[in-house]
Amino acid sequence: MTATYFFYDLETTGLDPREDRVMQFAGQRTDMDFNPIGEPYNLLVALNDDTLPSPYALMVTGVTPQETVADGYTEAQFAKIFIEEIATPDTIILGYNSIRFDDEFMRALLWRNYYDPYEWTWKDGRSRWDMLDVVRMTRALRPDGINWPTVDGKPVNKLELLSAENSLDHAKAHDALSDVGALIGVTKLIAEKQPQLFDYLLKMRDKKAIHALVNLDEQKPFVYASGRYDVEFNKATVALPIAEADYGNVFVYDLRYNPTAWLAMSERELAEILFTPYAERGDDYQKLPVKKLQYNRAPAVAPVGVLEQADGWSKLQLDMATVEKHRKLLLAHPDFAQRVAQVLLKRPDFPAAADAESQLYDGFVSDRDKLRSEVLRNADEKELKAYKPEFDDARLMEMFPRYKARNFSRIATADELGAYEQWRAARLTARAPKFLQDLQTVSKQADLSDHQQYVCEELKLWLESIMPIAEES
Repeated sequence: MTATYFFYDLETTGLDPREDRVMQFAGQRTDMDFNPIGEPYNLLVALNDDTLPSPYALMVTGVTPQETVADGYTEAQFAKIFIEEIATPDTIILGYNSIRFDDEFMRALLWRNYYDPYEWTWKDGRSRWDMLDVVRMTRALRPDGINWPTVDGKPVNKLELLSAENSLDHAKAHDALSDVGALIGVTKLIAEKQPQLFDYLLKMRDKKAIHALVNLDEQKPFVYASGRYDVEFNKATVALPIAEADYGNVFVYDLRYNPTAWLAMSERELAEILFTPYAERGDDYQKLPVKKLQYNRAPAVAPVGVLEQADGWSKLQLDMATVEKHRKLLLAHPDFAQRVAQVLLKRPDFPAAADAESQLYDGFVSDRDKLRSEVLRNADEKELKAYKPEFDDARLMEMFPRYKARNFSRIATADELGAYEQWRAARLTARAPKFLQDLQTVSKQADLSDHQQYVCEELKLWLESIMPIAEES
């Protein structure tokens, strides 16, 4: 099949993919020249009565829970549309900060609805890409032909500002469909103005290609653009792979900084630096410039040779002598890299979760349970009513009553509805105090628009409608 792009964006109830939910999904398929294929998708996903959205999030998106219930698909219906119509073979699925945000929400939604949470990103020629890091590298290395926004004199890469600076259509920022249109425009702009870099990064979304450039066998310096790097250098630097990370990834060191001050530090001293909370970092705090590069997240990387063109070294405010000096120091002290790795490996990316819906990353599902999940997903209402789950994976067993109660409440048994209600009540009771506090704070803001005031009122009604009734003692 011919490869296509599918640009997409989500609006959600908050920032945590394990706890929050998708409210709006928008997307557009295009050919490889960015010509639209078919009509755009603009779907609402019905919010279940187990979730209190962040009032702050809804002040931005303007979508109310009631809207999604009136006009939205159930999660199970939406998941089916996504897998069967959108994540088709040879599709490059991409967004703006999508790998760190939107993709995580999609994984969690598919997990709750008994779909494989990973295959949509790699199987049958599918792949994913993220234009935010492409924008960062383009700005840092090949900025010509594009107008770059700043705020208070500092470079920023917000999609709405990039669109405005380059006179691209972006009717309503933070509306999913409008954001998708703007994203297509920005992508096309980079492809037209800097085609060589664009084509290179498109090929480098493949983790095998990234591994060929960034690996511990050769330990060569490479150019790397990431949100973790300094804004004054346009979020780009030259880095060096120094130690193996979890899941076959790699820790890399920012060669902009001389490592001498840290080379003799113990694991305890390194941990104190790495894990000092932002709020406790004083003016004299010096960050340890080490981060994890994840091969399957399409990082924006390039060989150092690109800096020999278009005055690249000057753009990064670096030089080969500095890079080489710091590289030699690191290679002369391999014990330092191992101590850093030991410290970082002791800190999990995701805190341990007690609930099955938040345990997506606690282990892979067996092939037998994948087949059972497929049978479950494909069951009609009559078959589902009589379905008795026999999963080996305890997480899949735990989620089943909720799956039925949310998506097929008409055929759920009294026991299943009871189990869901007990879980729902505990979840809402735990989250209601912060919701009320945030809603009160937001409602008092003096500059709310008429629609934002309406959203606040709708949130109050939503809380009243879904909160469990306390039993009389």
